Amino acid sequence: MPPEHHADRHLPERWQAFLFHLKAKCFQAQRAVREFRTRPRRHEPGMTLQGAPVAAETRSPLWREMTAAEFPLTAGKVENLRHAATAFHGLEIPAGEVFSFWRQLGRTTRSRGFTSGRELREGCLVPAIGGGLCQLSGLLYQAALEAGLSVVERHAHSRIVPGSAAEKDLDATVFWNYVDLRFRADFPWRLEVVLSASDLNVRILSLQPGGKKAAPIPAPSARPREAPSGDCLTCGMLTCFRHPAATAAHAPALGHSAYLLDARWPEFDEWCREHSREGDVWLLPLDARRWKKPNYAWSPPAESPVRYATLTTLLRSYRQRRIPAQGAIRQRTLMEGEAALARRYAAMLTPECRHVVVSQNLLPHLWRSGALGGRSFDVLMVRQPMDELQQRLDTAKAAHPDSPTLGDFRADPALVIAEREALAAAGRLITPHRELAKRLGTRAWLLEWKLPPSSTTPAVAKSPASPGVRFFLPASPLARKGIHELAAALRGLDAELLVLGSAGEGGDDPLKGLRWRKASLDEMATATAVVLPAWVEHQPRLLLRALAAGVPVLATAACGLAEHPGLHLISDPASPALHGILRALAHPDLACAVYSPSSSS
Repeated sequence: MPPEHHADRHLPERWQAFLFHLKAKCFQAQRAVREFRTRPRRHEPGMTLQGAPVAAETRSPLWREMTAAEFPLTAGKVENLRHAATAFHGLEIPAGEVFSFWRQLGRTTRSRGFTSGRELREGCLVPAIGGGLCQLSGLLYQAALEAGLSVVERHAHSRIVPGSAAEKDLDATVFWNYVDLRFRADFPWRLEVVLSASDLNVRILSLQPGGKKAAPIPAPSARPREAPSGDCLTCGMLTCFRHPAATAAHAPALGHSAYLLDARWPEFDEWCREHSREGDVWLLPLDARRWKKPNYAWSPPAESPVRYATLTTLLRSYRQRRIPAQGAIRQRTLMEGEAALARRYAAMLTPECRHVVVSQNLLPHLWRSGALGGRSFDVLMVRQPMDELQQRLDTAKAAHPDSPTLGDFRADPALVIAEREALAAAGRLITPHRELAKRLGTRAWLLEWKLPPSSTTPAVAKSPASPGVRFFLPASPLARKGIHELAAALRGLDAELLVLGSAGEGGDDPLKGLRWRKASLDEMATATAVVLPAWVEHQPRLLLRALAAGVPVLATAACGLAEHPGLHLISDPASPALHGILRALAHPDLACAVYSPSSSS
């Protein structure tokens, strides 16, 4: 609004705001006393109605075209909706019981993570803690009408924001705790509230007797209401105490990206650095230089702010050092550490963050927390999705039912579902793993594996003290690394197996009767070939090191390697070609055994 148009406007004063605050306190106390014994109960999320028919679905955009000055409060609104969505999503309300907006959500305070958003108050659109929740209450009201719920309490805004649902009298305002929104139904129903990258979505699911859908309740007739007298971001009344310009924390912005990272992969480090813009924030486990942790040595651009989750990471490291090297306890502890880091990162995100790049191991925990709602995000894929990973372990378990390690751990089904949902909502899925990229399809962003520099790969030199054929297993002799299949393929060959890892299967030794011993990593360069017929392999660093050193490699497609002159590829551990390729590598002079590298069998 041009300056000459607000010279005659009333400028709000602090005493008026104090009076409004005092009146609100009186109404809040009055309602609290009146409903001390009769207030609706809080409802819990459930799974009973998860597959019920959708009785109503409403949505509205989270973002709109805006100036840099308007962005912070819009981002604050979306942040408030994120917190509210976690309180409402998945609730199941029994027949006859009342759903109350405020009883379910609770008070919107900074200590609970709510922030400043725009709120219609006393005729003006002003900044307020928890502002913007009326977008959710309005969609809830519209969905309730469509689903045939009885509206127990609803209040319309005093004024109509042009272009809003209030023009059709389909809005619903809320103000703690005396301006509430309440529903009831004669049938059980489920509420789902989801923030996509662009929209706020509200769904009501219900399962009614006879499978019939309740008749929608007609919307009330629209009644005339004035438009707001001003918007703090556009009215131009900069001397008003409510104007964001009077708040030191409010600064123009257009949003930034955040990189939520865990263990460093050189491929991901390069990709993130190339795509990071000025002002993007990097959230890292800890300062790798200070704590001498090269596995966390990411290299953010100099202009990017960096924040650390040091205490959380050190506590995670301490716990990991006290768990077994193998087994269900280890896997559960690792996931608990990832969940703790994800929670810390979620608390470190600011409302102005509109895009996230996240390590896959943190993804399901962030998705469940609601931190990714209202944001677009890309995923650094560090492994197969959990459902695929567990399916592969089940396949291997069927082939080796006596293995104690193939079935010792399965993730919480809710976490598996959360990862599946998050991956479906993600933008780009970034990986150097060939097999994984093929499975992900058109959304995969395929990177090149980084071969280690030649200075770190010893030259190939057969040791005269250890003549003969020697195959090197760059892992522990575990079933998921293909030890049973490798042992069967080695029988009948005059070869020694060098094993790097120390964890074992326990029980019956799959290597019984074979010539094998534990080895050091330095011996890999002297091996006839490096062999890894794995069912599961996420990060084949030692295979890359062998290829860089000129040592032939035999691996399954599950290892995710790209074609290479020294790579012999088989489709899976049970491939009948495994024995033949080992024999050809052991006796290259035999003309009857000829196999082409990098060919699946």
